[in-house]
Amino acid sequence: MMLVCQRVGTCSSCLKRQLNGSLGLIKWQRRLVPACVRTIYSETGKWEKSYGLETRKRVENWWLPRIKDQFCKISETDKSRPKFYVLSMFPYPSGKLHMGHVRVYTISDAVARFHKMRGMQVINPIGWDAFGLPAENAAVEHGLHPASWTQSNIQHMREQFDALGLSFTWEREITTCLPEYYKWTQYLFLKLFEAGIVYQKEALVNWDPVDQTVLANEQVDDNGCSWRSGAKVEQKYLKQWFIKTTAYAKAMFDALSDLPDWYGIKEMQANWIGDCVGCSLDFLLKVNGKVTEEKLAAYTYTPEAIYGASHLYILPTHRLLHGNSSLKEVFQREFIPGKDSLTSVTAVNLLTNQEIPVVISAKTNFENFLNTKIGIPSTSAEDAAVAKSLGISFTEVTETLPNGLEKVINSGEITGMTRQEALKTITQQAKNKGIGGDLTSDKLRDWLISRQRYWGTPIPIIHCQTCGTVPVPYEDLPVVLPSVTTFTGKGASPLETASEWVNCSCPRCKAAARREVDTMDTFVDSAWYYLRYTDPHNTDRPFNNDLADYWMPVDLYIGGKEHAVMHLFYARFFSHFCHDLKMTKHKEPFHKLLVQGLIKNRTFRLTTTGQCLKREEVDLTGTEPVYVKTGEKLQVAWEKMSKSKHNGIDPEELVKEYGIDTLRLYVLFAAPPEQDILWDTKTDAMPGVQRWQTRLWTLVTKLIEARTSGTMPNPDLLNKKEKAEARKIWEQKNLVISEVTEYFTKDHLFNAVISRLMSLTNVLHQASWPLILHSAEFEDALATLCIMVAPMAPHIASEMWKGLAHMQNKLCTHHHWDVDVLHQSWPKVDPEYLQPSAVVEMSVLINNKACGKVFVPQQAARNFEEVHELVLQSELGVKHLQGRTIKKAFLSPRTALINFLVQE
Repeated sequence: MMLVCQRVGTCSSCLKRQLNGSLGLIKWQRRLVPACVRTIYSETGKWEKSYGLETRKRVENWWLPRIKDQFCKISETDKSRPKFYVLSMFPYPSGKLHMGHVRVYTISDAVARFHKMRGMQVINPIGWDAFGLPAENAAVEHGLHPASWTQSNIQHMREQFDALGLSFTWEREITTCLPEYYKWTQYLFLKLFEAGIVYQKEALVNWDPVDQTVLANEQVDDNGCSWRSGAKVEQKYLKQWFIKTTAYAKAMFDALSDLPDWYGIKEMQANWIGDCVGCSLDFLLKVNGKVTEEKLAAYTYTPEAIYGASHLYILPTHRLLHGNSSLKEVFQREFIPGKDSLTSVTAVNLLTNQEIPVVISAKTNFENFLNTKIGIPSTSAEDAAVAKSLGISFTEVTETLPNGLEKVINSGEITGMTRQEALKTITQQAKNKGIGGDLTSDKLRDWLISRQRYWGTPIPIIHCQTCGTVPVPYEDLPVVLPSVTTFTGKGASPLETASEWVNCSCPRCKAAARREVDTMDTFVDSAWYYLRYTDPHNTDRPFNNDLADYWMPVDLYIGGKEHAVMHLFYARFFSHFCHDLKMTKHKEPFHKLLVQGLIKNRTFRLTTTGQCLKREEVDLTGTEPVYVKTGEKLQVAWEKMSKSKHNGIDPEELVKEYGIDTLRLYVLFAAPPEQDILWDTKTDAMPGVQRWQTRLWTLVTKLIEARTSGTMPNPDLLNKKEKAEARKIWEQKNLVISEVTEYFTKDHLFNAVISRLMSLTNVLHQASWPLILHSAEFEDALATLCIMVAPMAPHIASEMWKGLAHMQNKLCTHHHWDVDVLHQSWPKVDPEYLQPSAVVEMSVLINNKACGKVFVPQQAARNFEEVHELVLQSELGVKHLQGRTIKKAFLSPRTALINFLVQE
């Protein structure tokens, strides 16, 4: 670890000290608390009867610091216990939480607390996806170093997280811009390099001709101009680093079938990958019989027919015609626009050693993302037509037998094989030689990871004139970012200016060499972070295999739908790769996936310009919103909250106005997780959860008052009717436990969880005073309700439990009254409730009107004749049906109801 610190330099060491230093405590919440006498039970031993604004503030202020650190400190992993790994996608440290953050992290918090109460060993880790372009833009615009900007934002966001009472496993915190993290990102890059899965080739980038710099896509405006200089952006070829994700396409496509339902995300993954029916094979290019340094990978849908290849087909937009290739001049000279152009360049198949001509296509595009294809006339009528029109000879390599079986002919050692056998043989031979052969689709492209930026993970490569491209030795990792002080947003990457860092010695020949000045796409940092969480402080390797095998896969992964394709694909790719290196036993990183919807708010736009207005610029007093200044009618739409659209809501302000628990309950109750929430606090959701908390508090107040009234509770004093009511409370409690537990574990329908808990609250509110005073069922149901509320609203639940725990004359002894509610065991359904009842309470209707109930034996309840006879013989039947003409009767066993139609 000392070696890492010594290499860090000013930038990284300062960042580490600032990130790990004292972060201050809960600034939002401290501003909430008024300087007045506190009267909540936890402080005074006196129960406050009403749950108003001041009581809520005192409750949350008291419990927030007390429950913050008691959640899940796991210094040692106990592998004998069942585990639950809940992970919400880690945030970019932009500096301010938005409502989308509040939603995703409230969900993970509630799930983590629930599973901990079920006795699981739980981790709910958090970290920071801390590299990225915004930090560099801040350096250009405001003169702030990216490290300083990032650490300041992290500090502020940590305080905001704390103020929401979120139960993260902070001891596992990771920050991707610290050398102790990106050392292992570089380590994995080198493993990919060794496996031949990392390579360089020319690719197009956005080029600002005025500032002479590369632009990210988000730095190009809708008119195709640079965000800074205003110049028209050009496309330019630069040598870029790629990860060959196509090598894992088929394995990743096939593995989707073993995963549970992902709310349609599996289909999105499958569509992104595409049908993996073909593969690419490598060719060496020659001109005038001389071998060049150019190598080309070309795709074919029928690798088994490769011996029948007649030509290589490239598009007119191919890099060989526009980049820095030595063959550019030849191709441009021999290309005839609008026609298939046979060139003097030939391509040698590195698998079969066949030499075929290169043809520039008359087409402007091939299928999907292909720009290079192998022409095989035997399996493609189009390829046959091109070959014939250009006078290129070819050989038939497939034949169909009388029985319909297709075999391969004229194909060397694979002659006589079926097409399926030949496919397996050819692809395996190509893979063994490292010249392609991985089954993939025509849609999937390899992952371009080069970024001409400073604030990213340095690519651990050294360029030597003698030795070529040389990987940095493992013992020299991490390659630490140098401390660059000037950021202009112009010219080459800022790393180019750090001459002492760029100029180095070749690890092999010790001659003068240069470091790679590109940094990695931040998607690389987030493609393996879930594995680092399993062993975040390991200084010897990325993670311990045994710990990764215990914690992985992530049991529930939570995040936005916008990350359901690219990030998920890259994370799955890295997991498959680590599995192949025997670093993990699990191929797939995530078991269940919960994709939460957006939180949207209204935007108000001028119809003339499309400009978004601030709320204070809109007059909402009339039937339609209008512009305050002109009275102009506005375009109104529900859109994702955004600072630029002036429709964002500051969570800090909501905490001030409504409280932490109310905000948490709102985002859980307003809609199912996968649906969007349309933000409007005037609708039922916000007032609804506010009223519910008040009703919960009132129930606790009623019970405390009953037990301190001077009358000793005695269940024997309940009459028959009250005992029946107590039984219904007991049944309702068990039903709600069953349903809520299922919602938490299977569907994650937190809105339904809250709805069911509200229904139990309503049942308890209907209880009579004798029932509250004397019934163990009421006390148990209320205690159980508090426990089930706790994962979602931990502050009010903690205070209510404290009040119940110190209540005198309790009737229920099975609860652990001496520990806080968040340390209670999650309630289980009583075994008696699971046993079928000996009797069924049958509702009796006469001419569709209810007239009472009759108890019938369970075994008779589904038999029409038996139920009919038992009702007629009952006291109710004698009273209401004797002597009357029964025209018809209907039995519904499912609803335990019989309806008699009688003549009036």
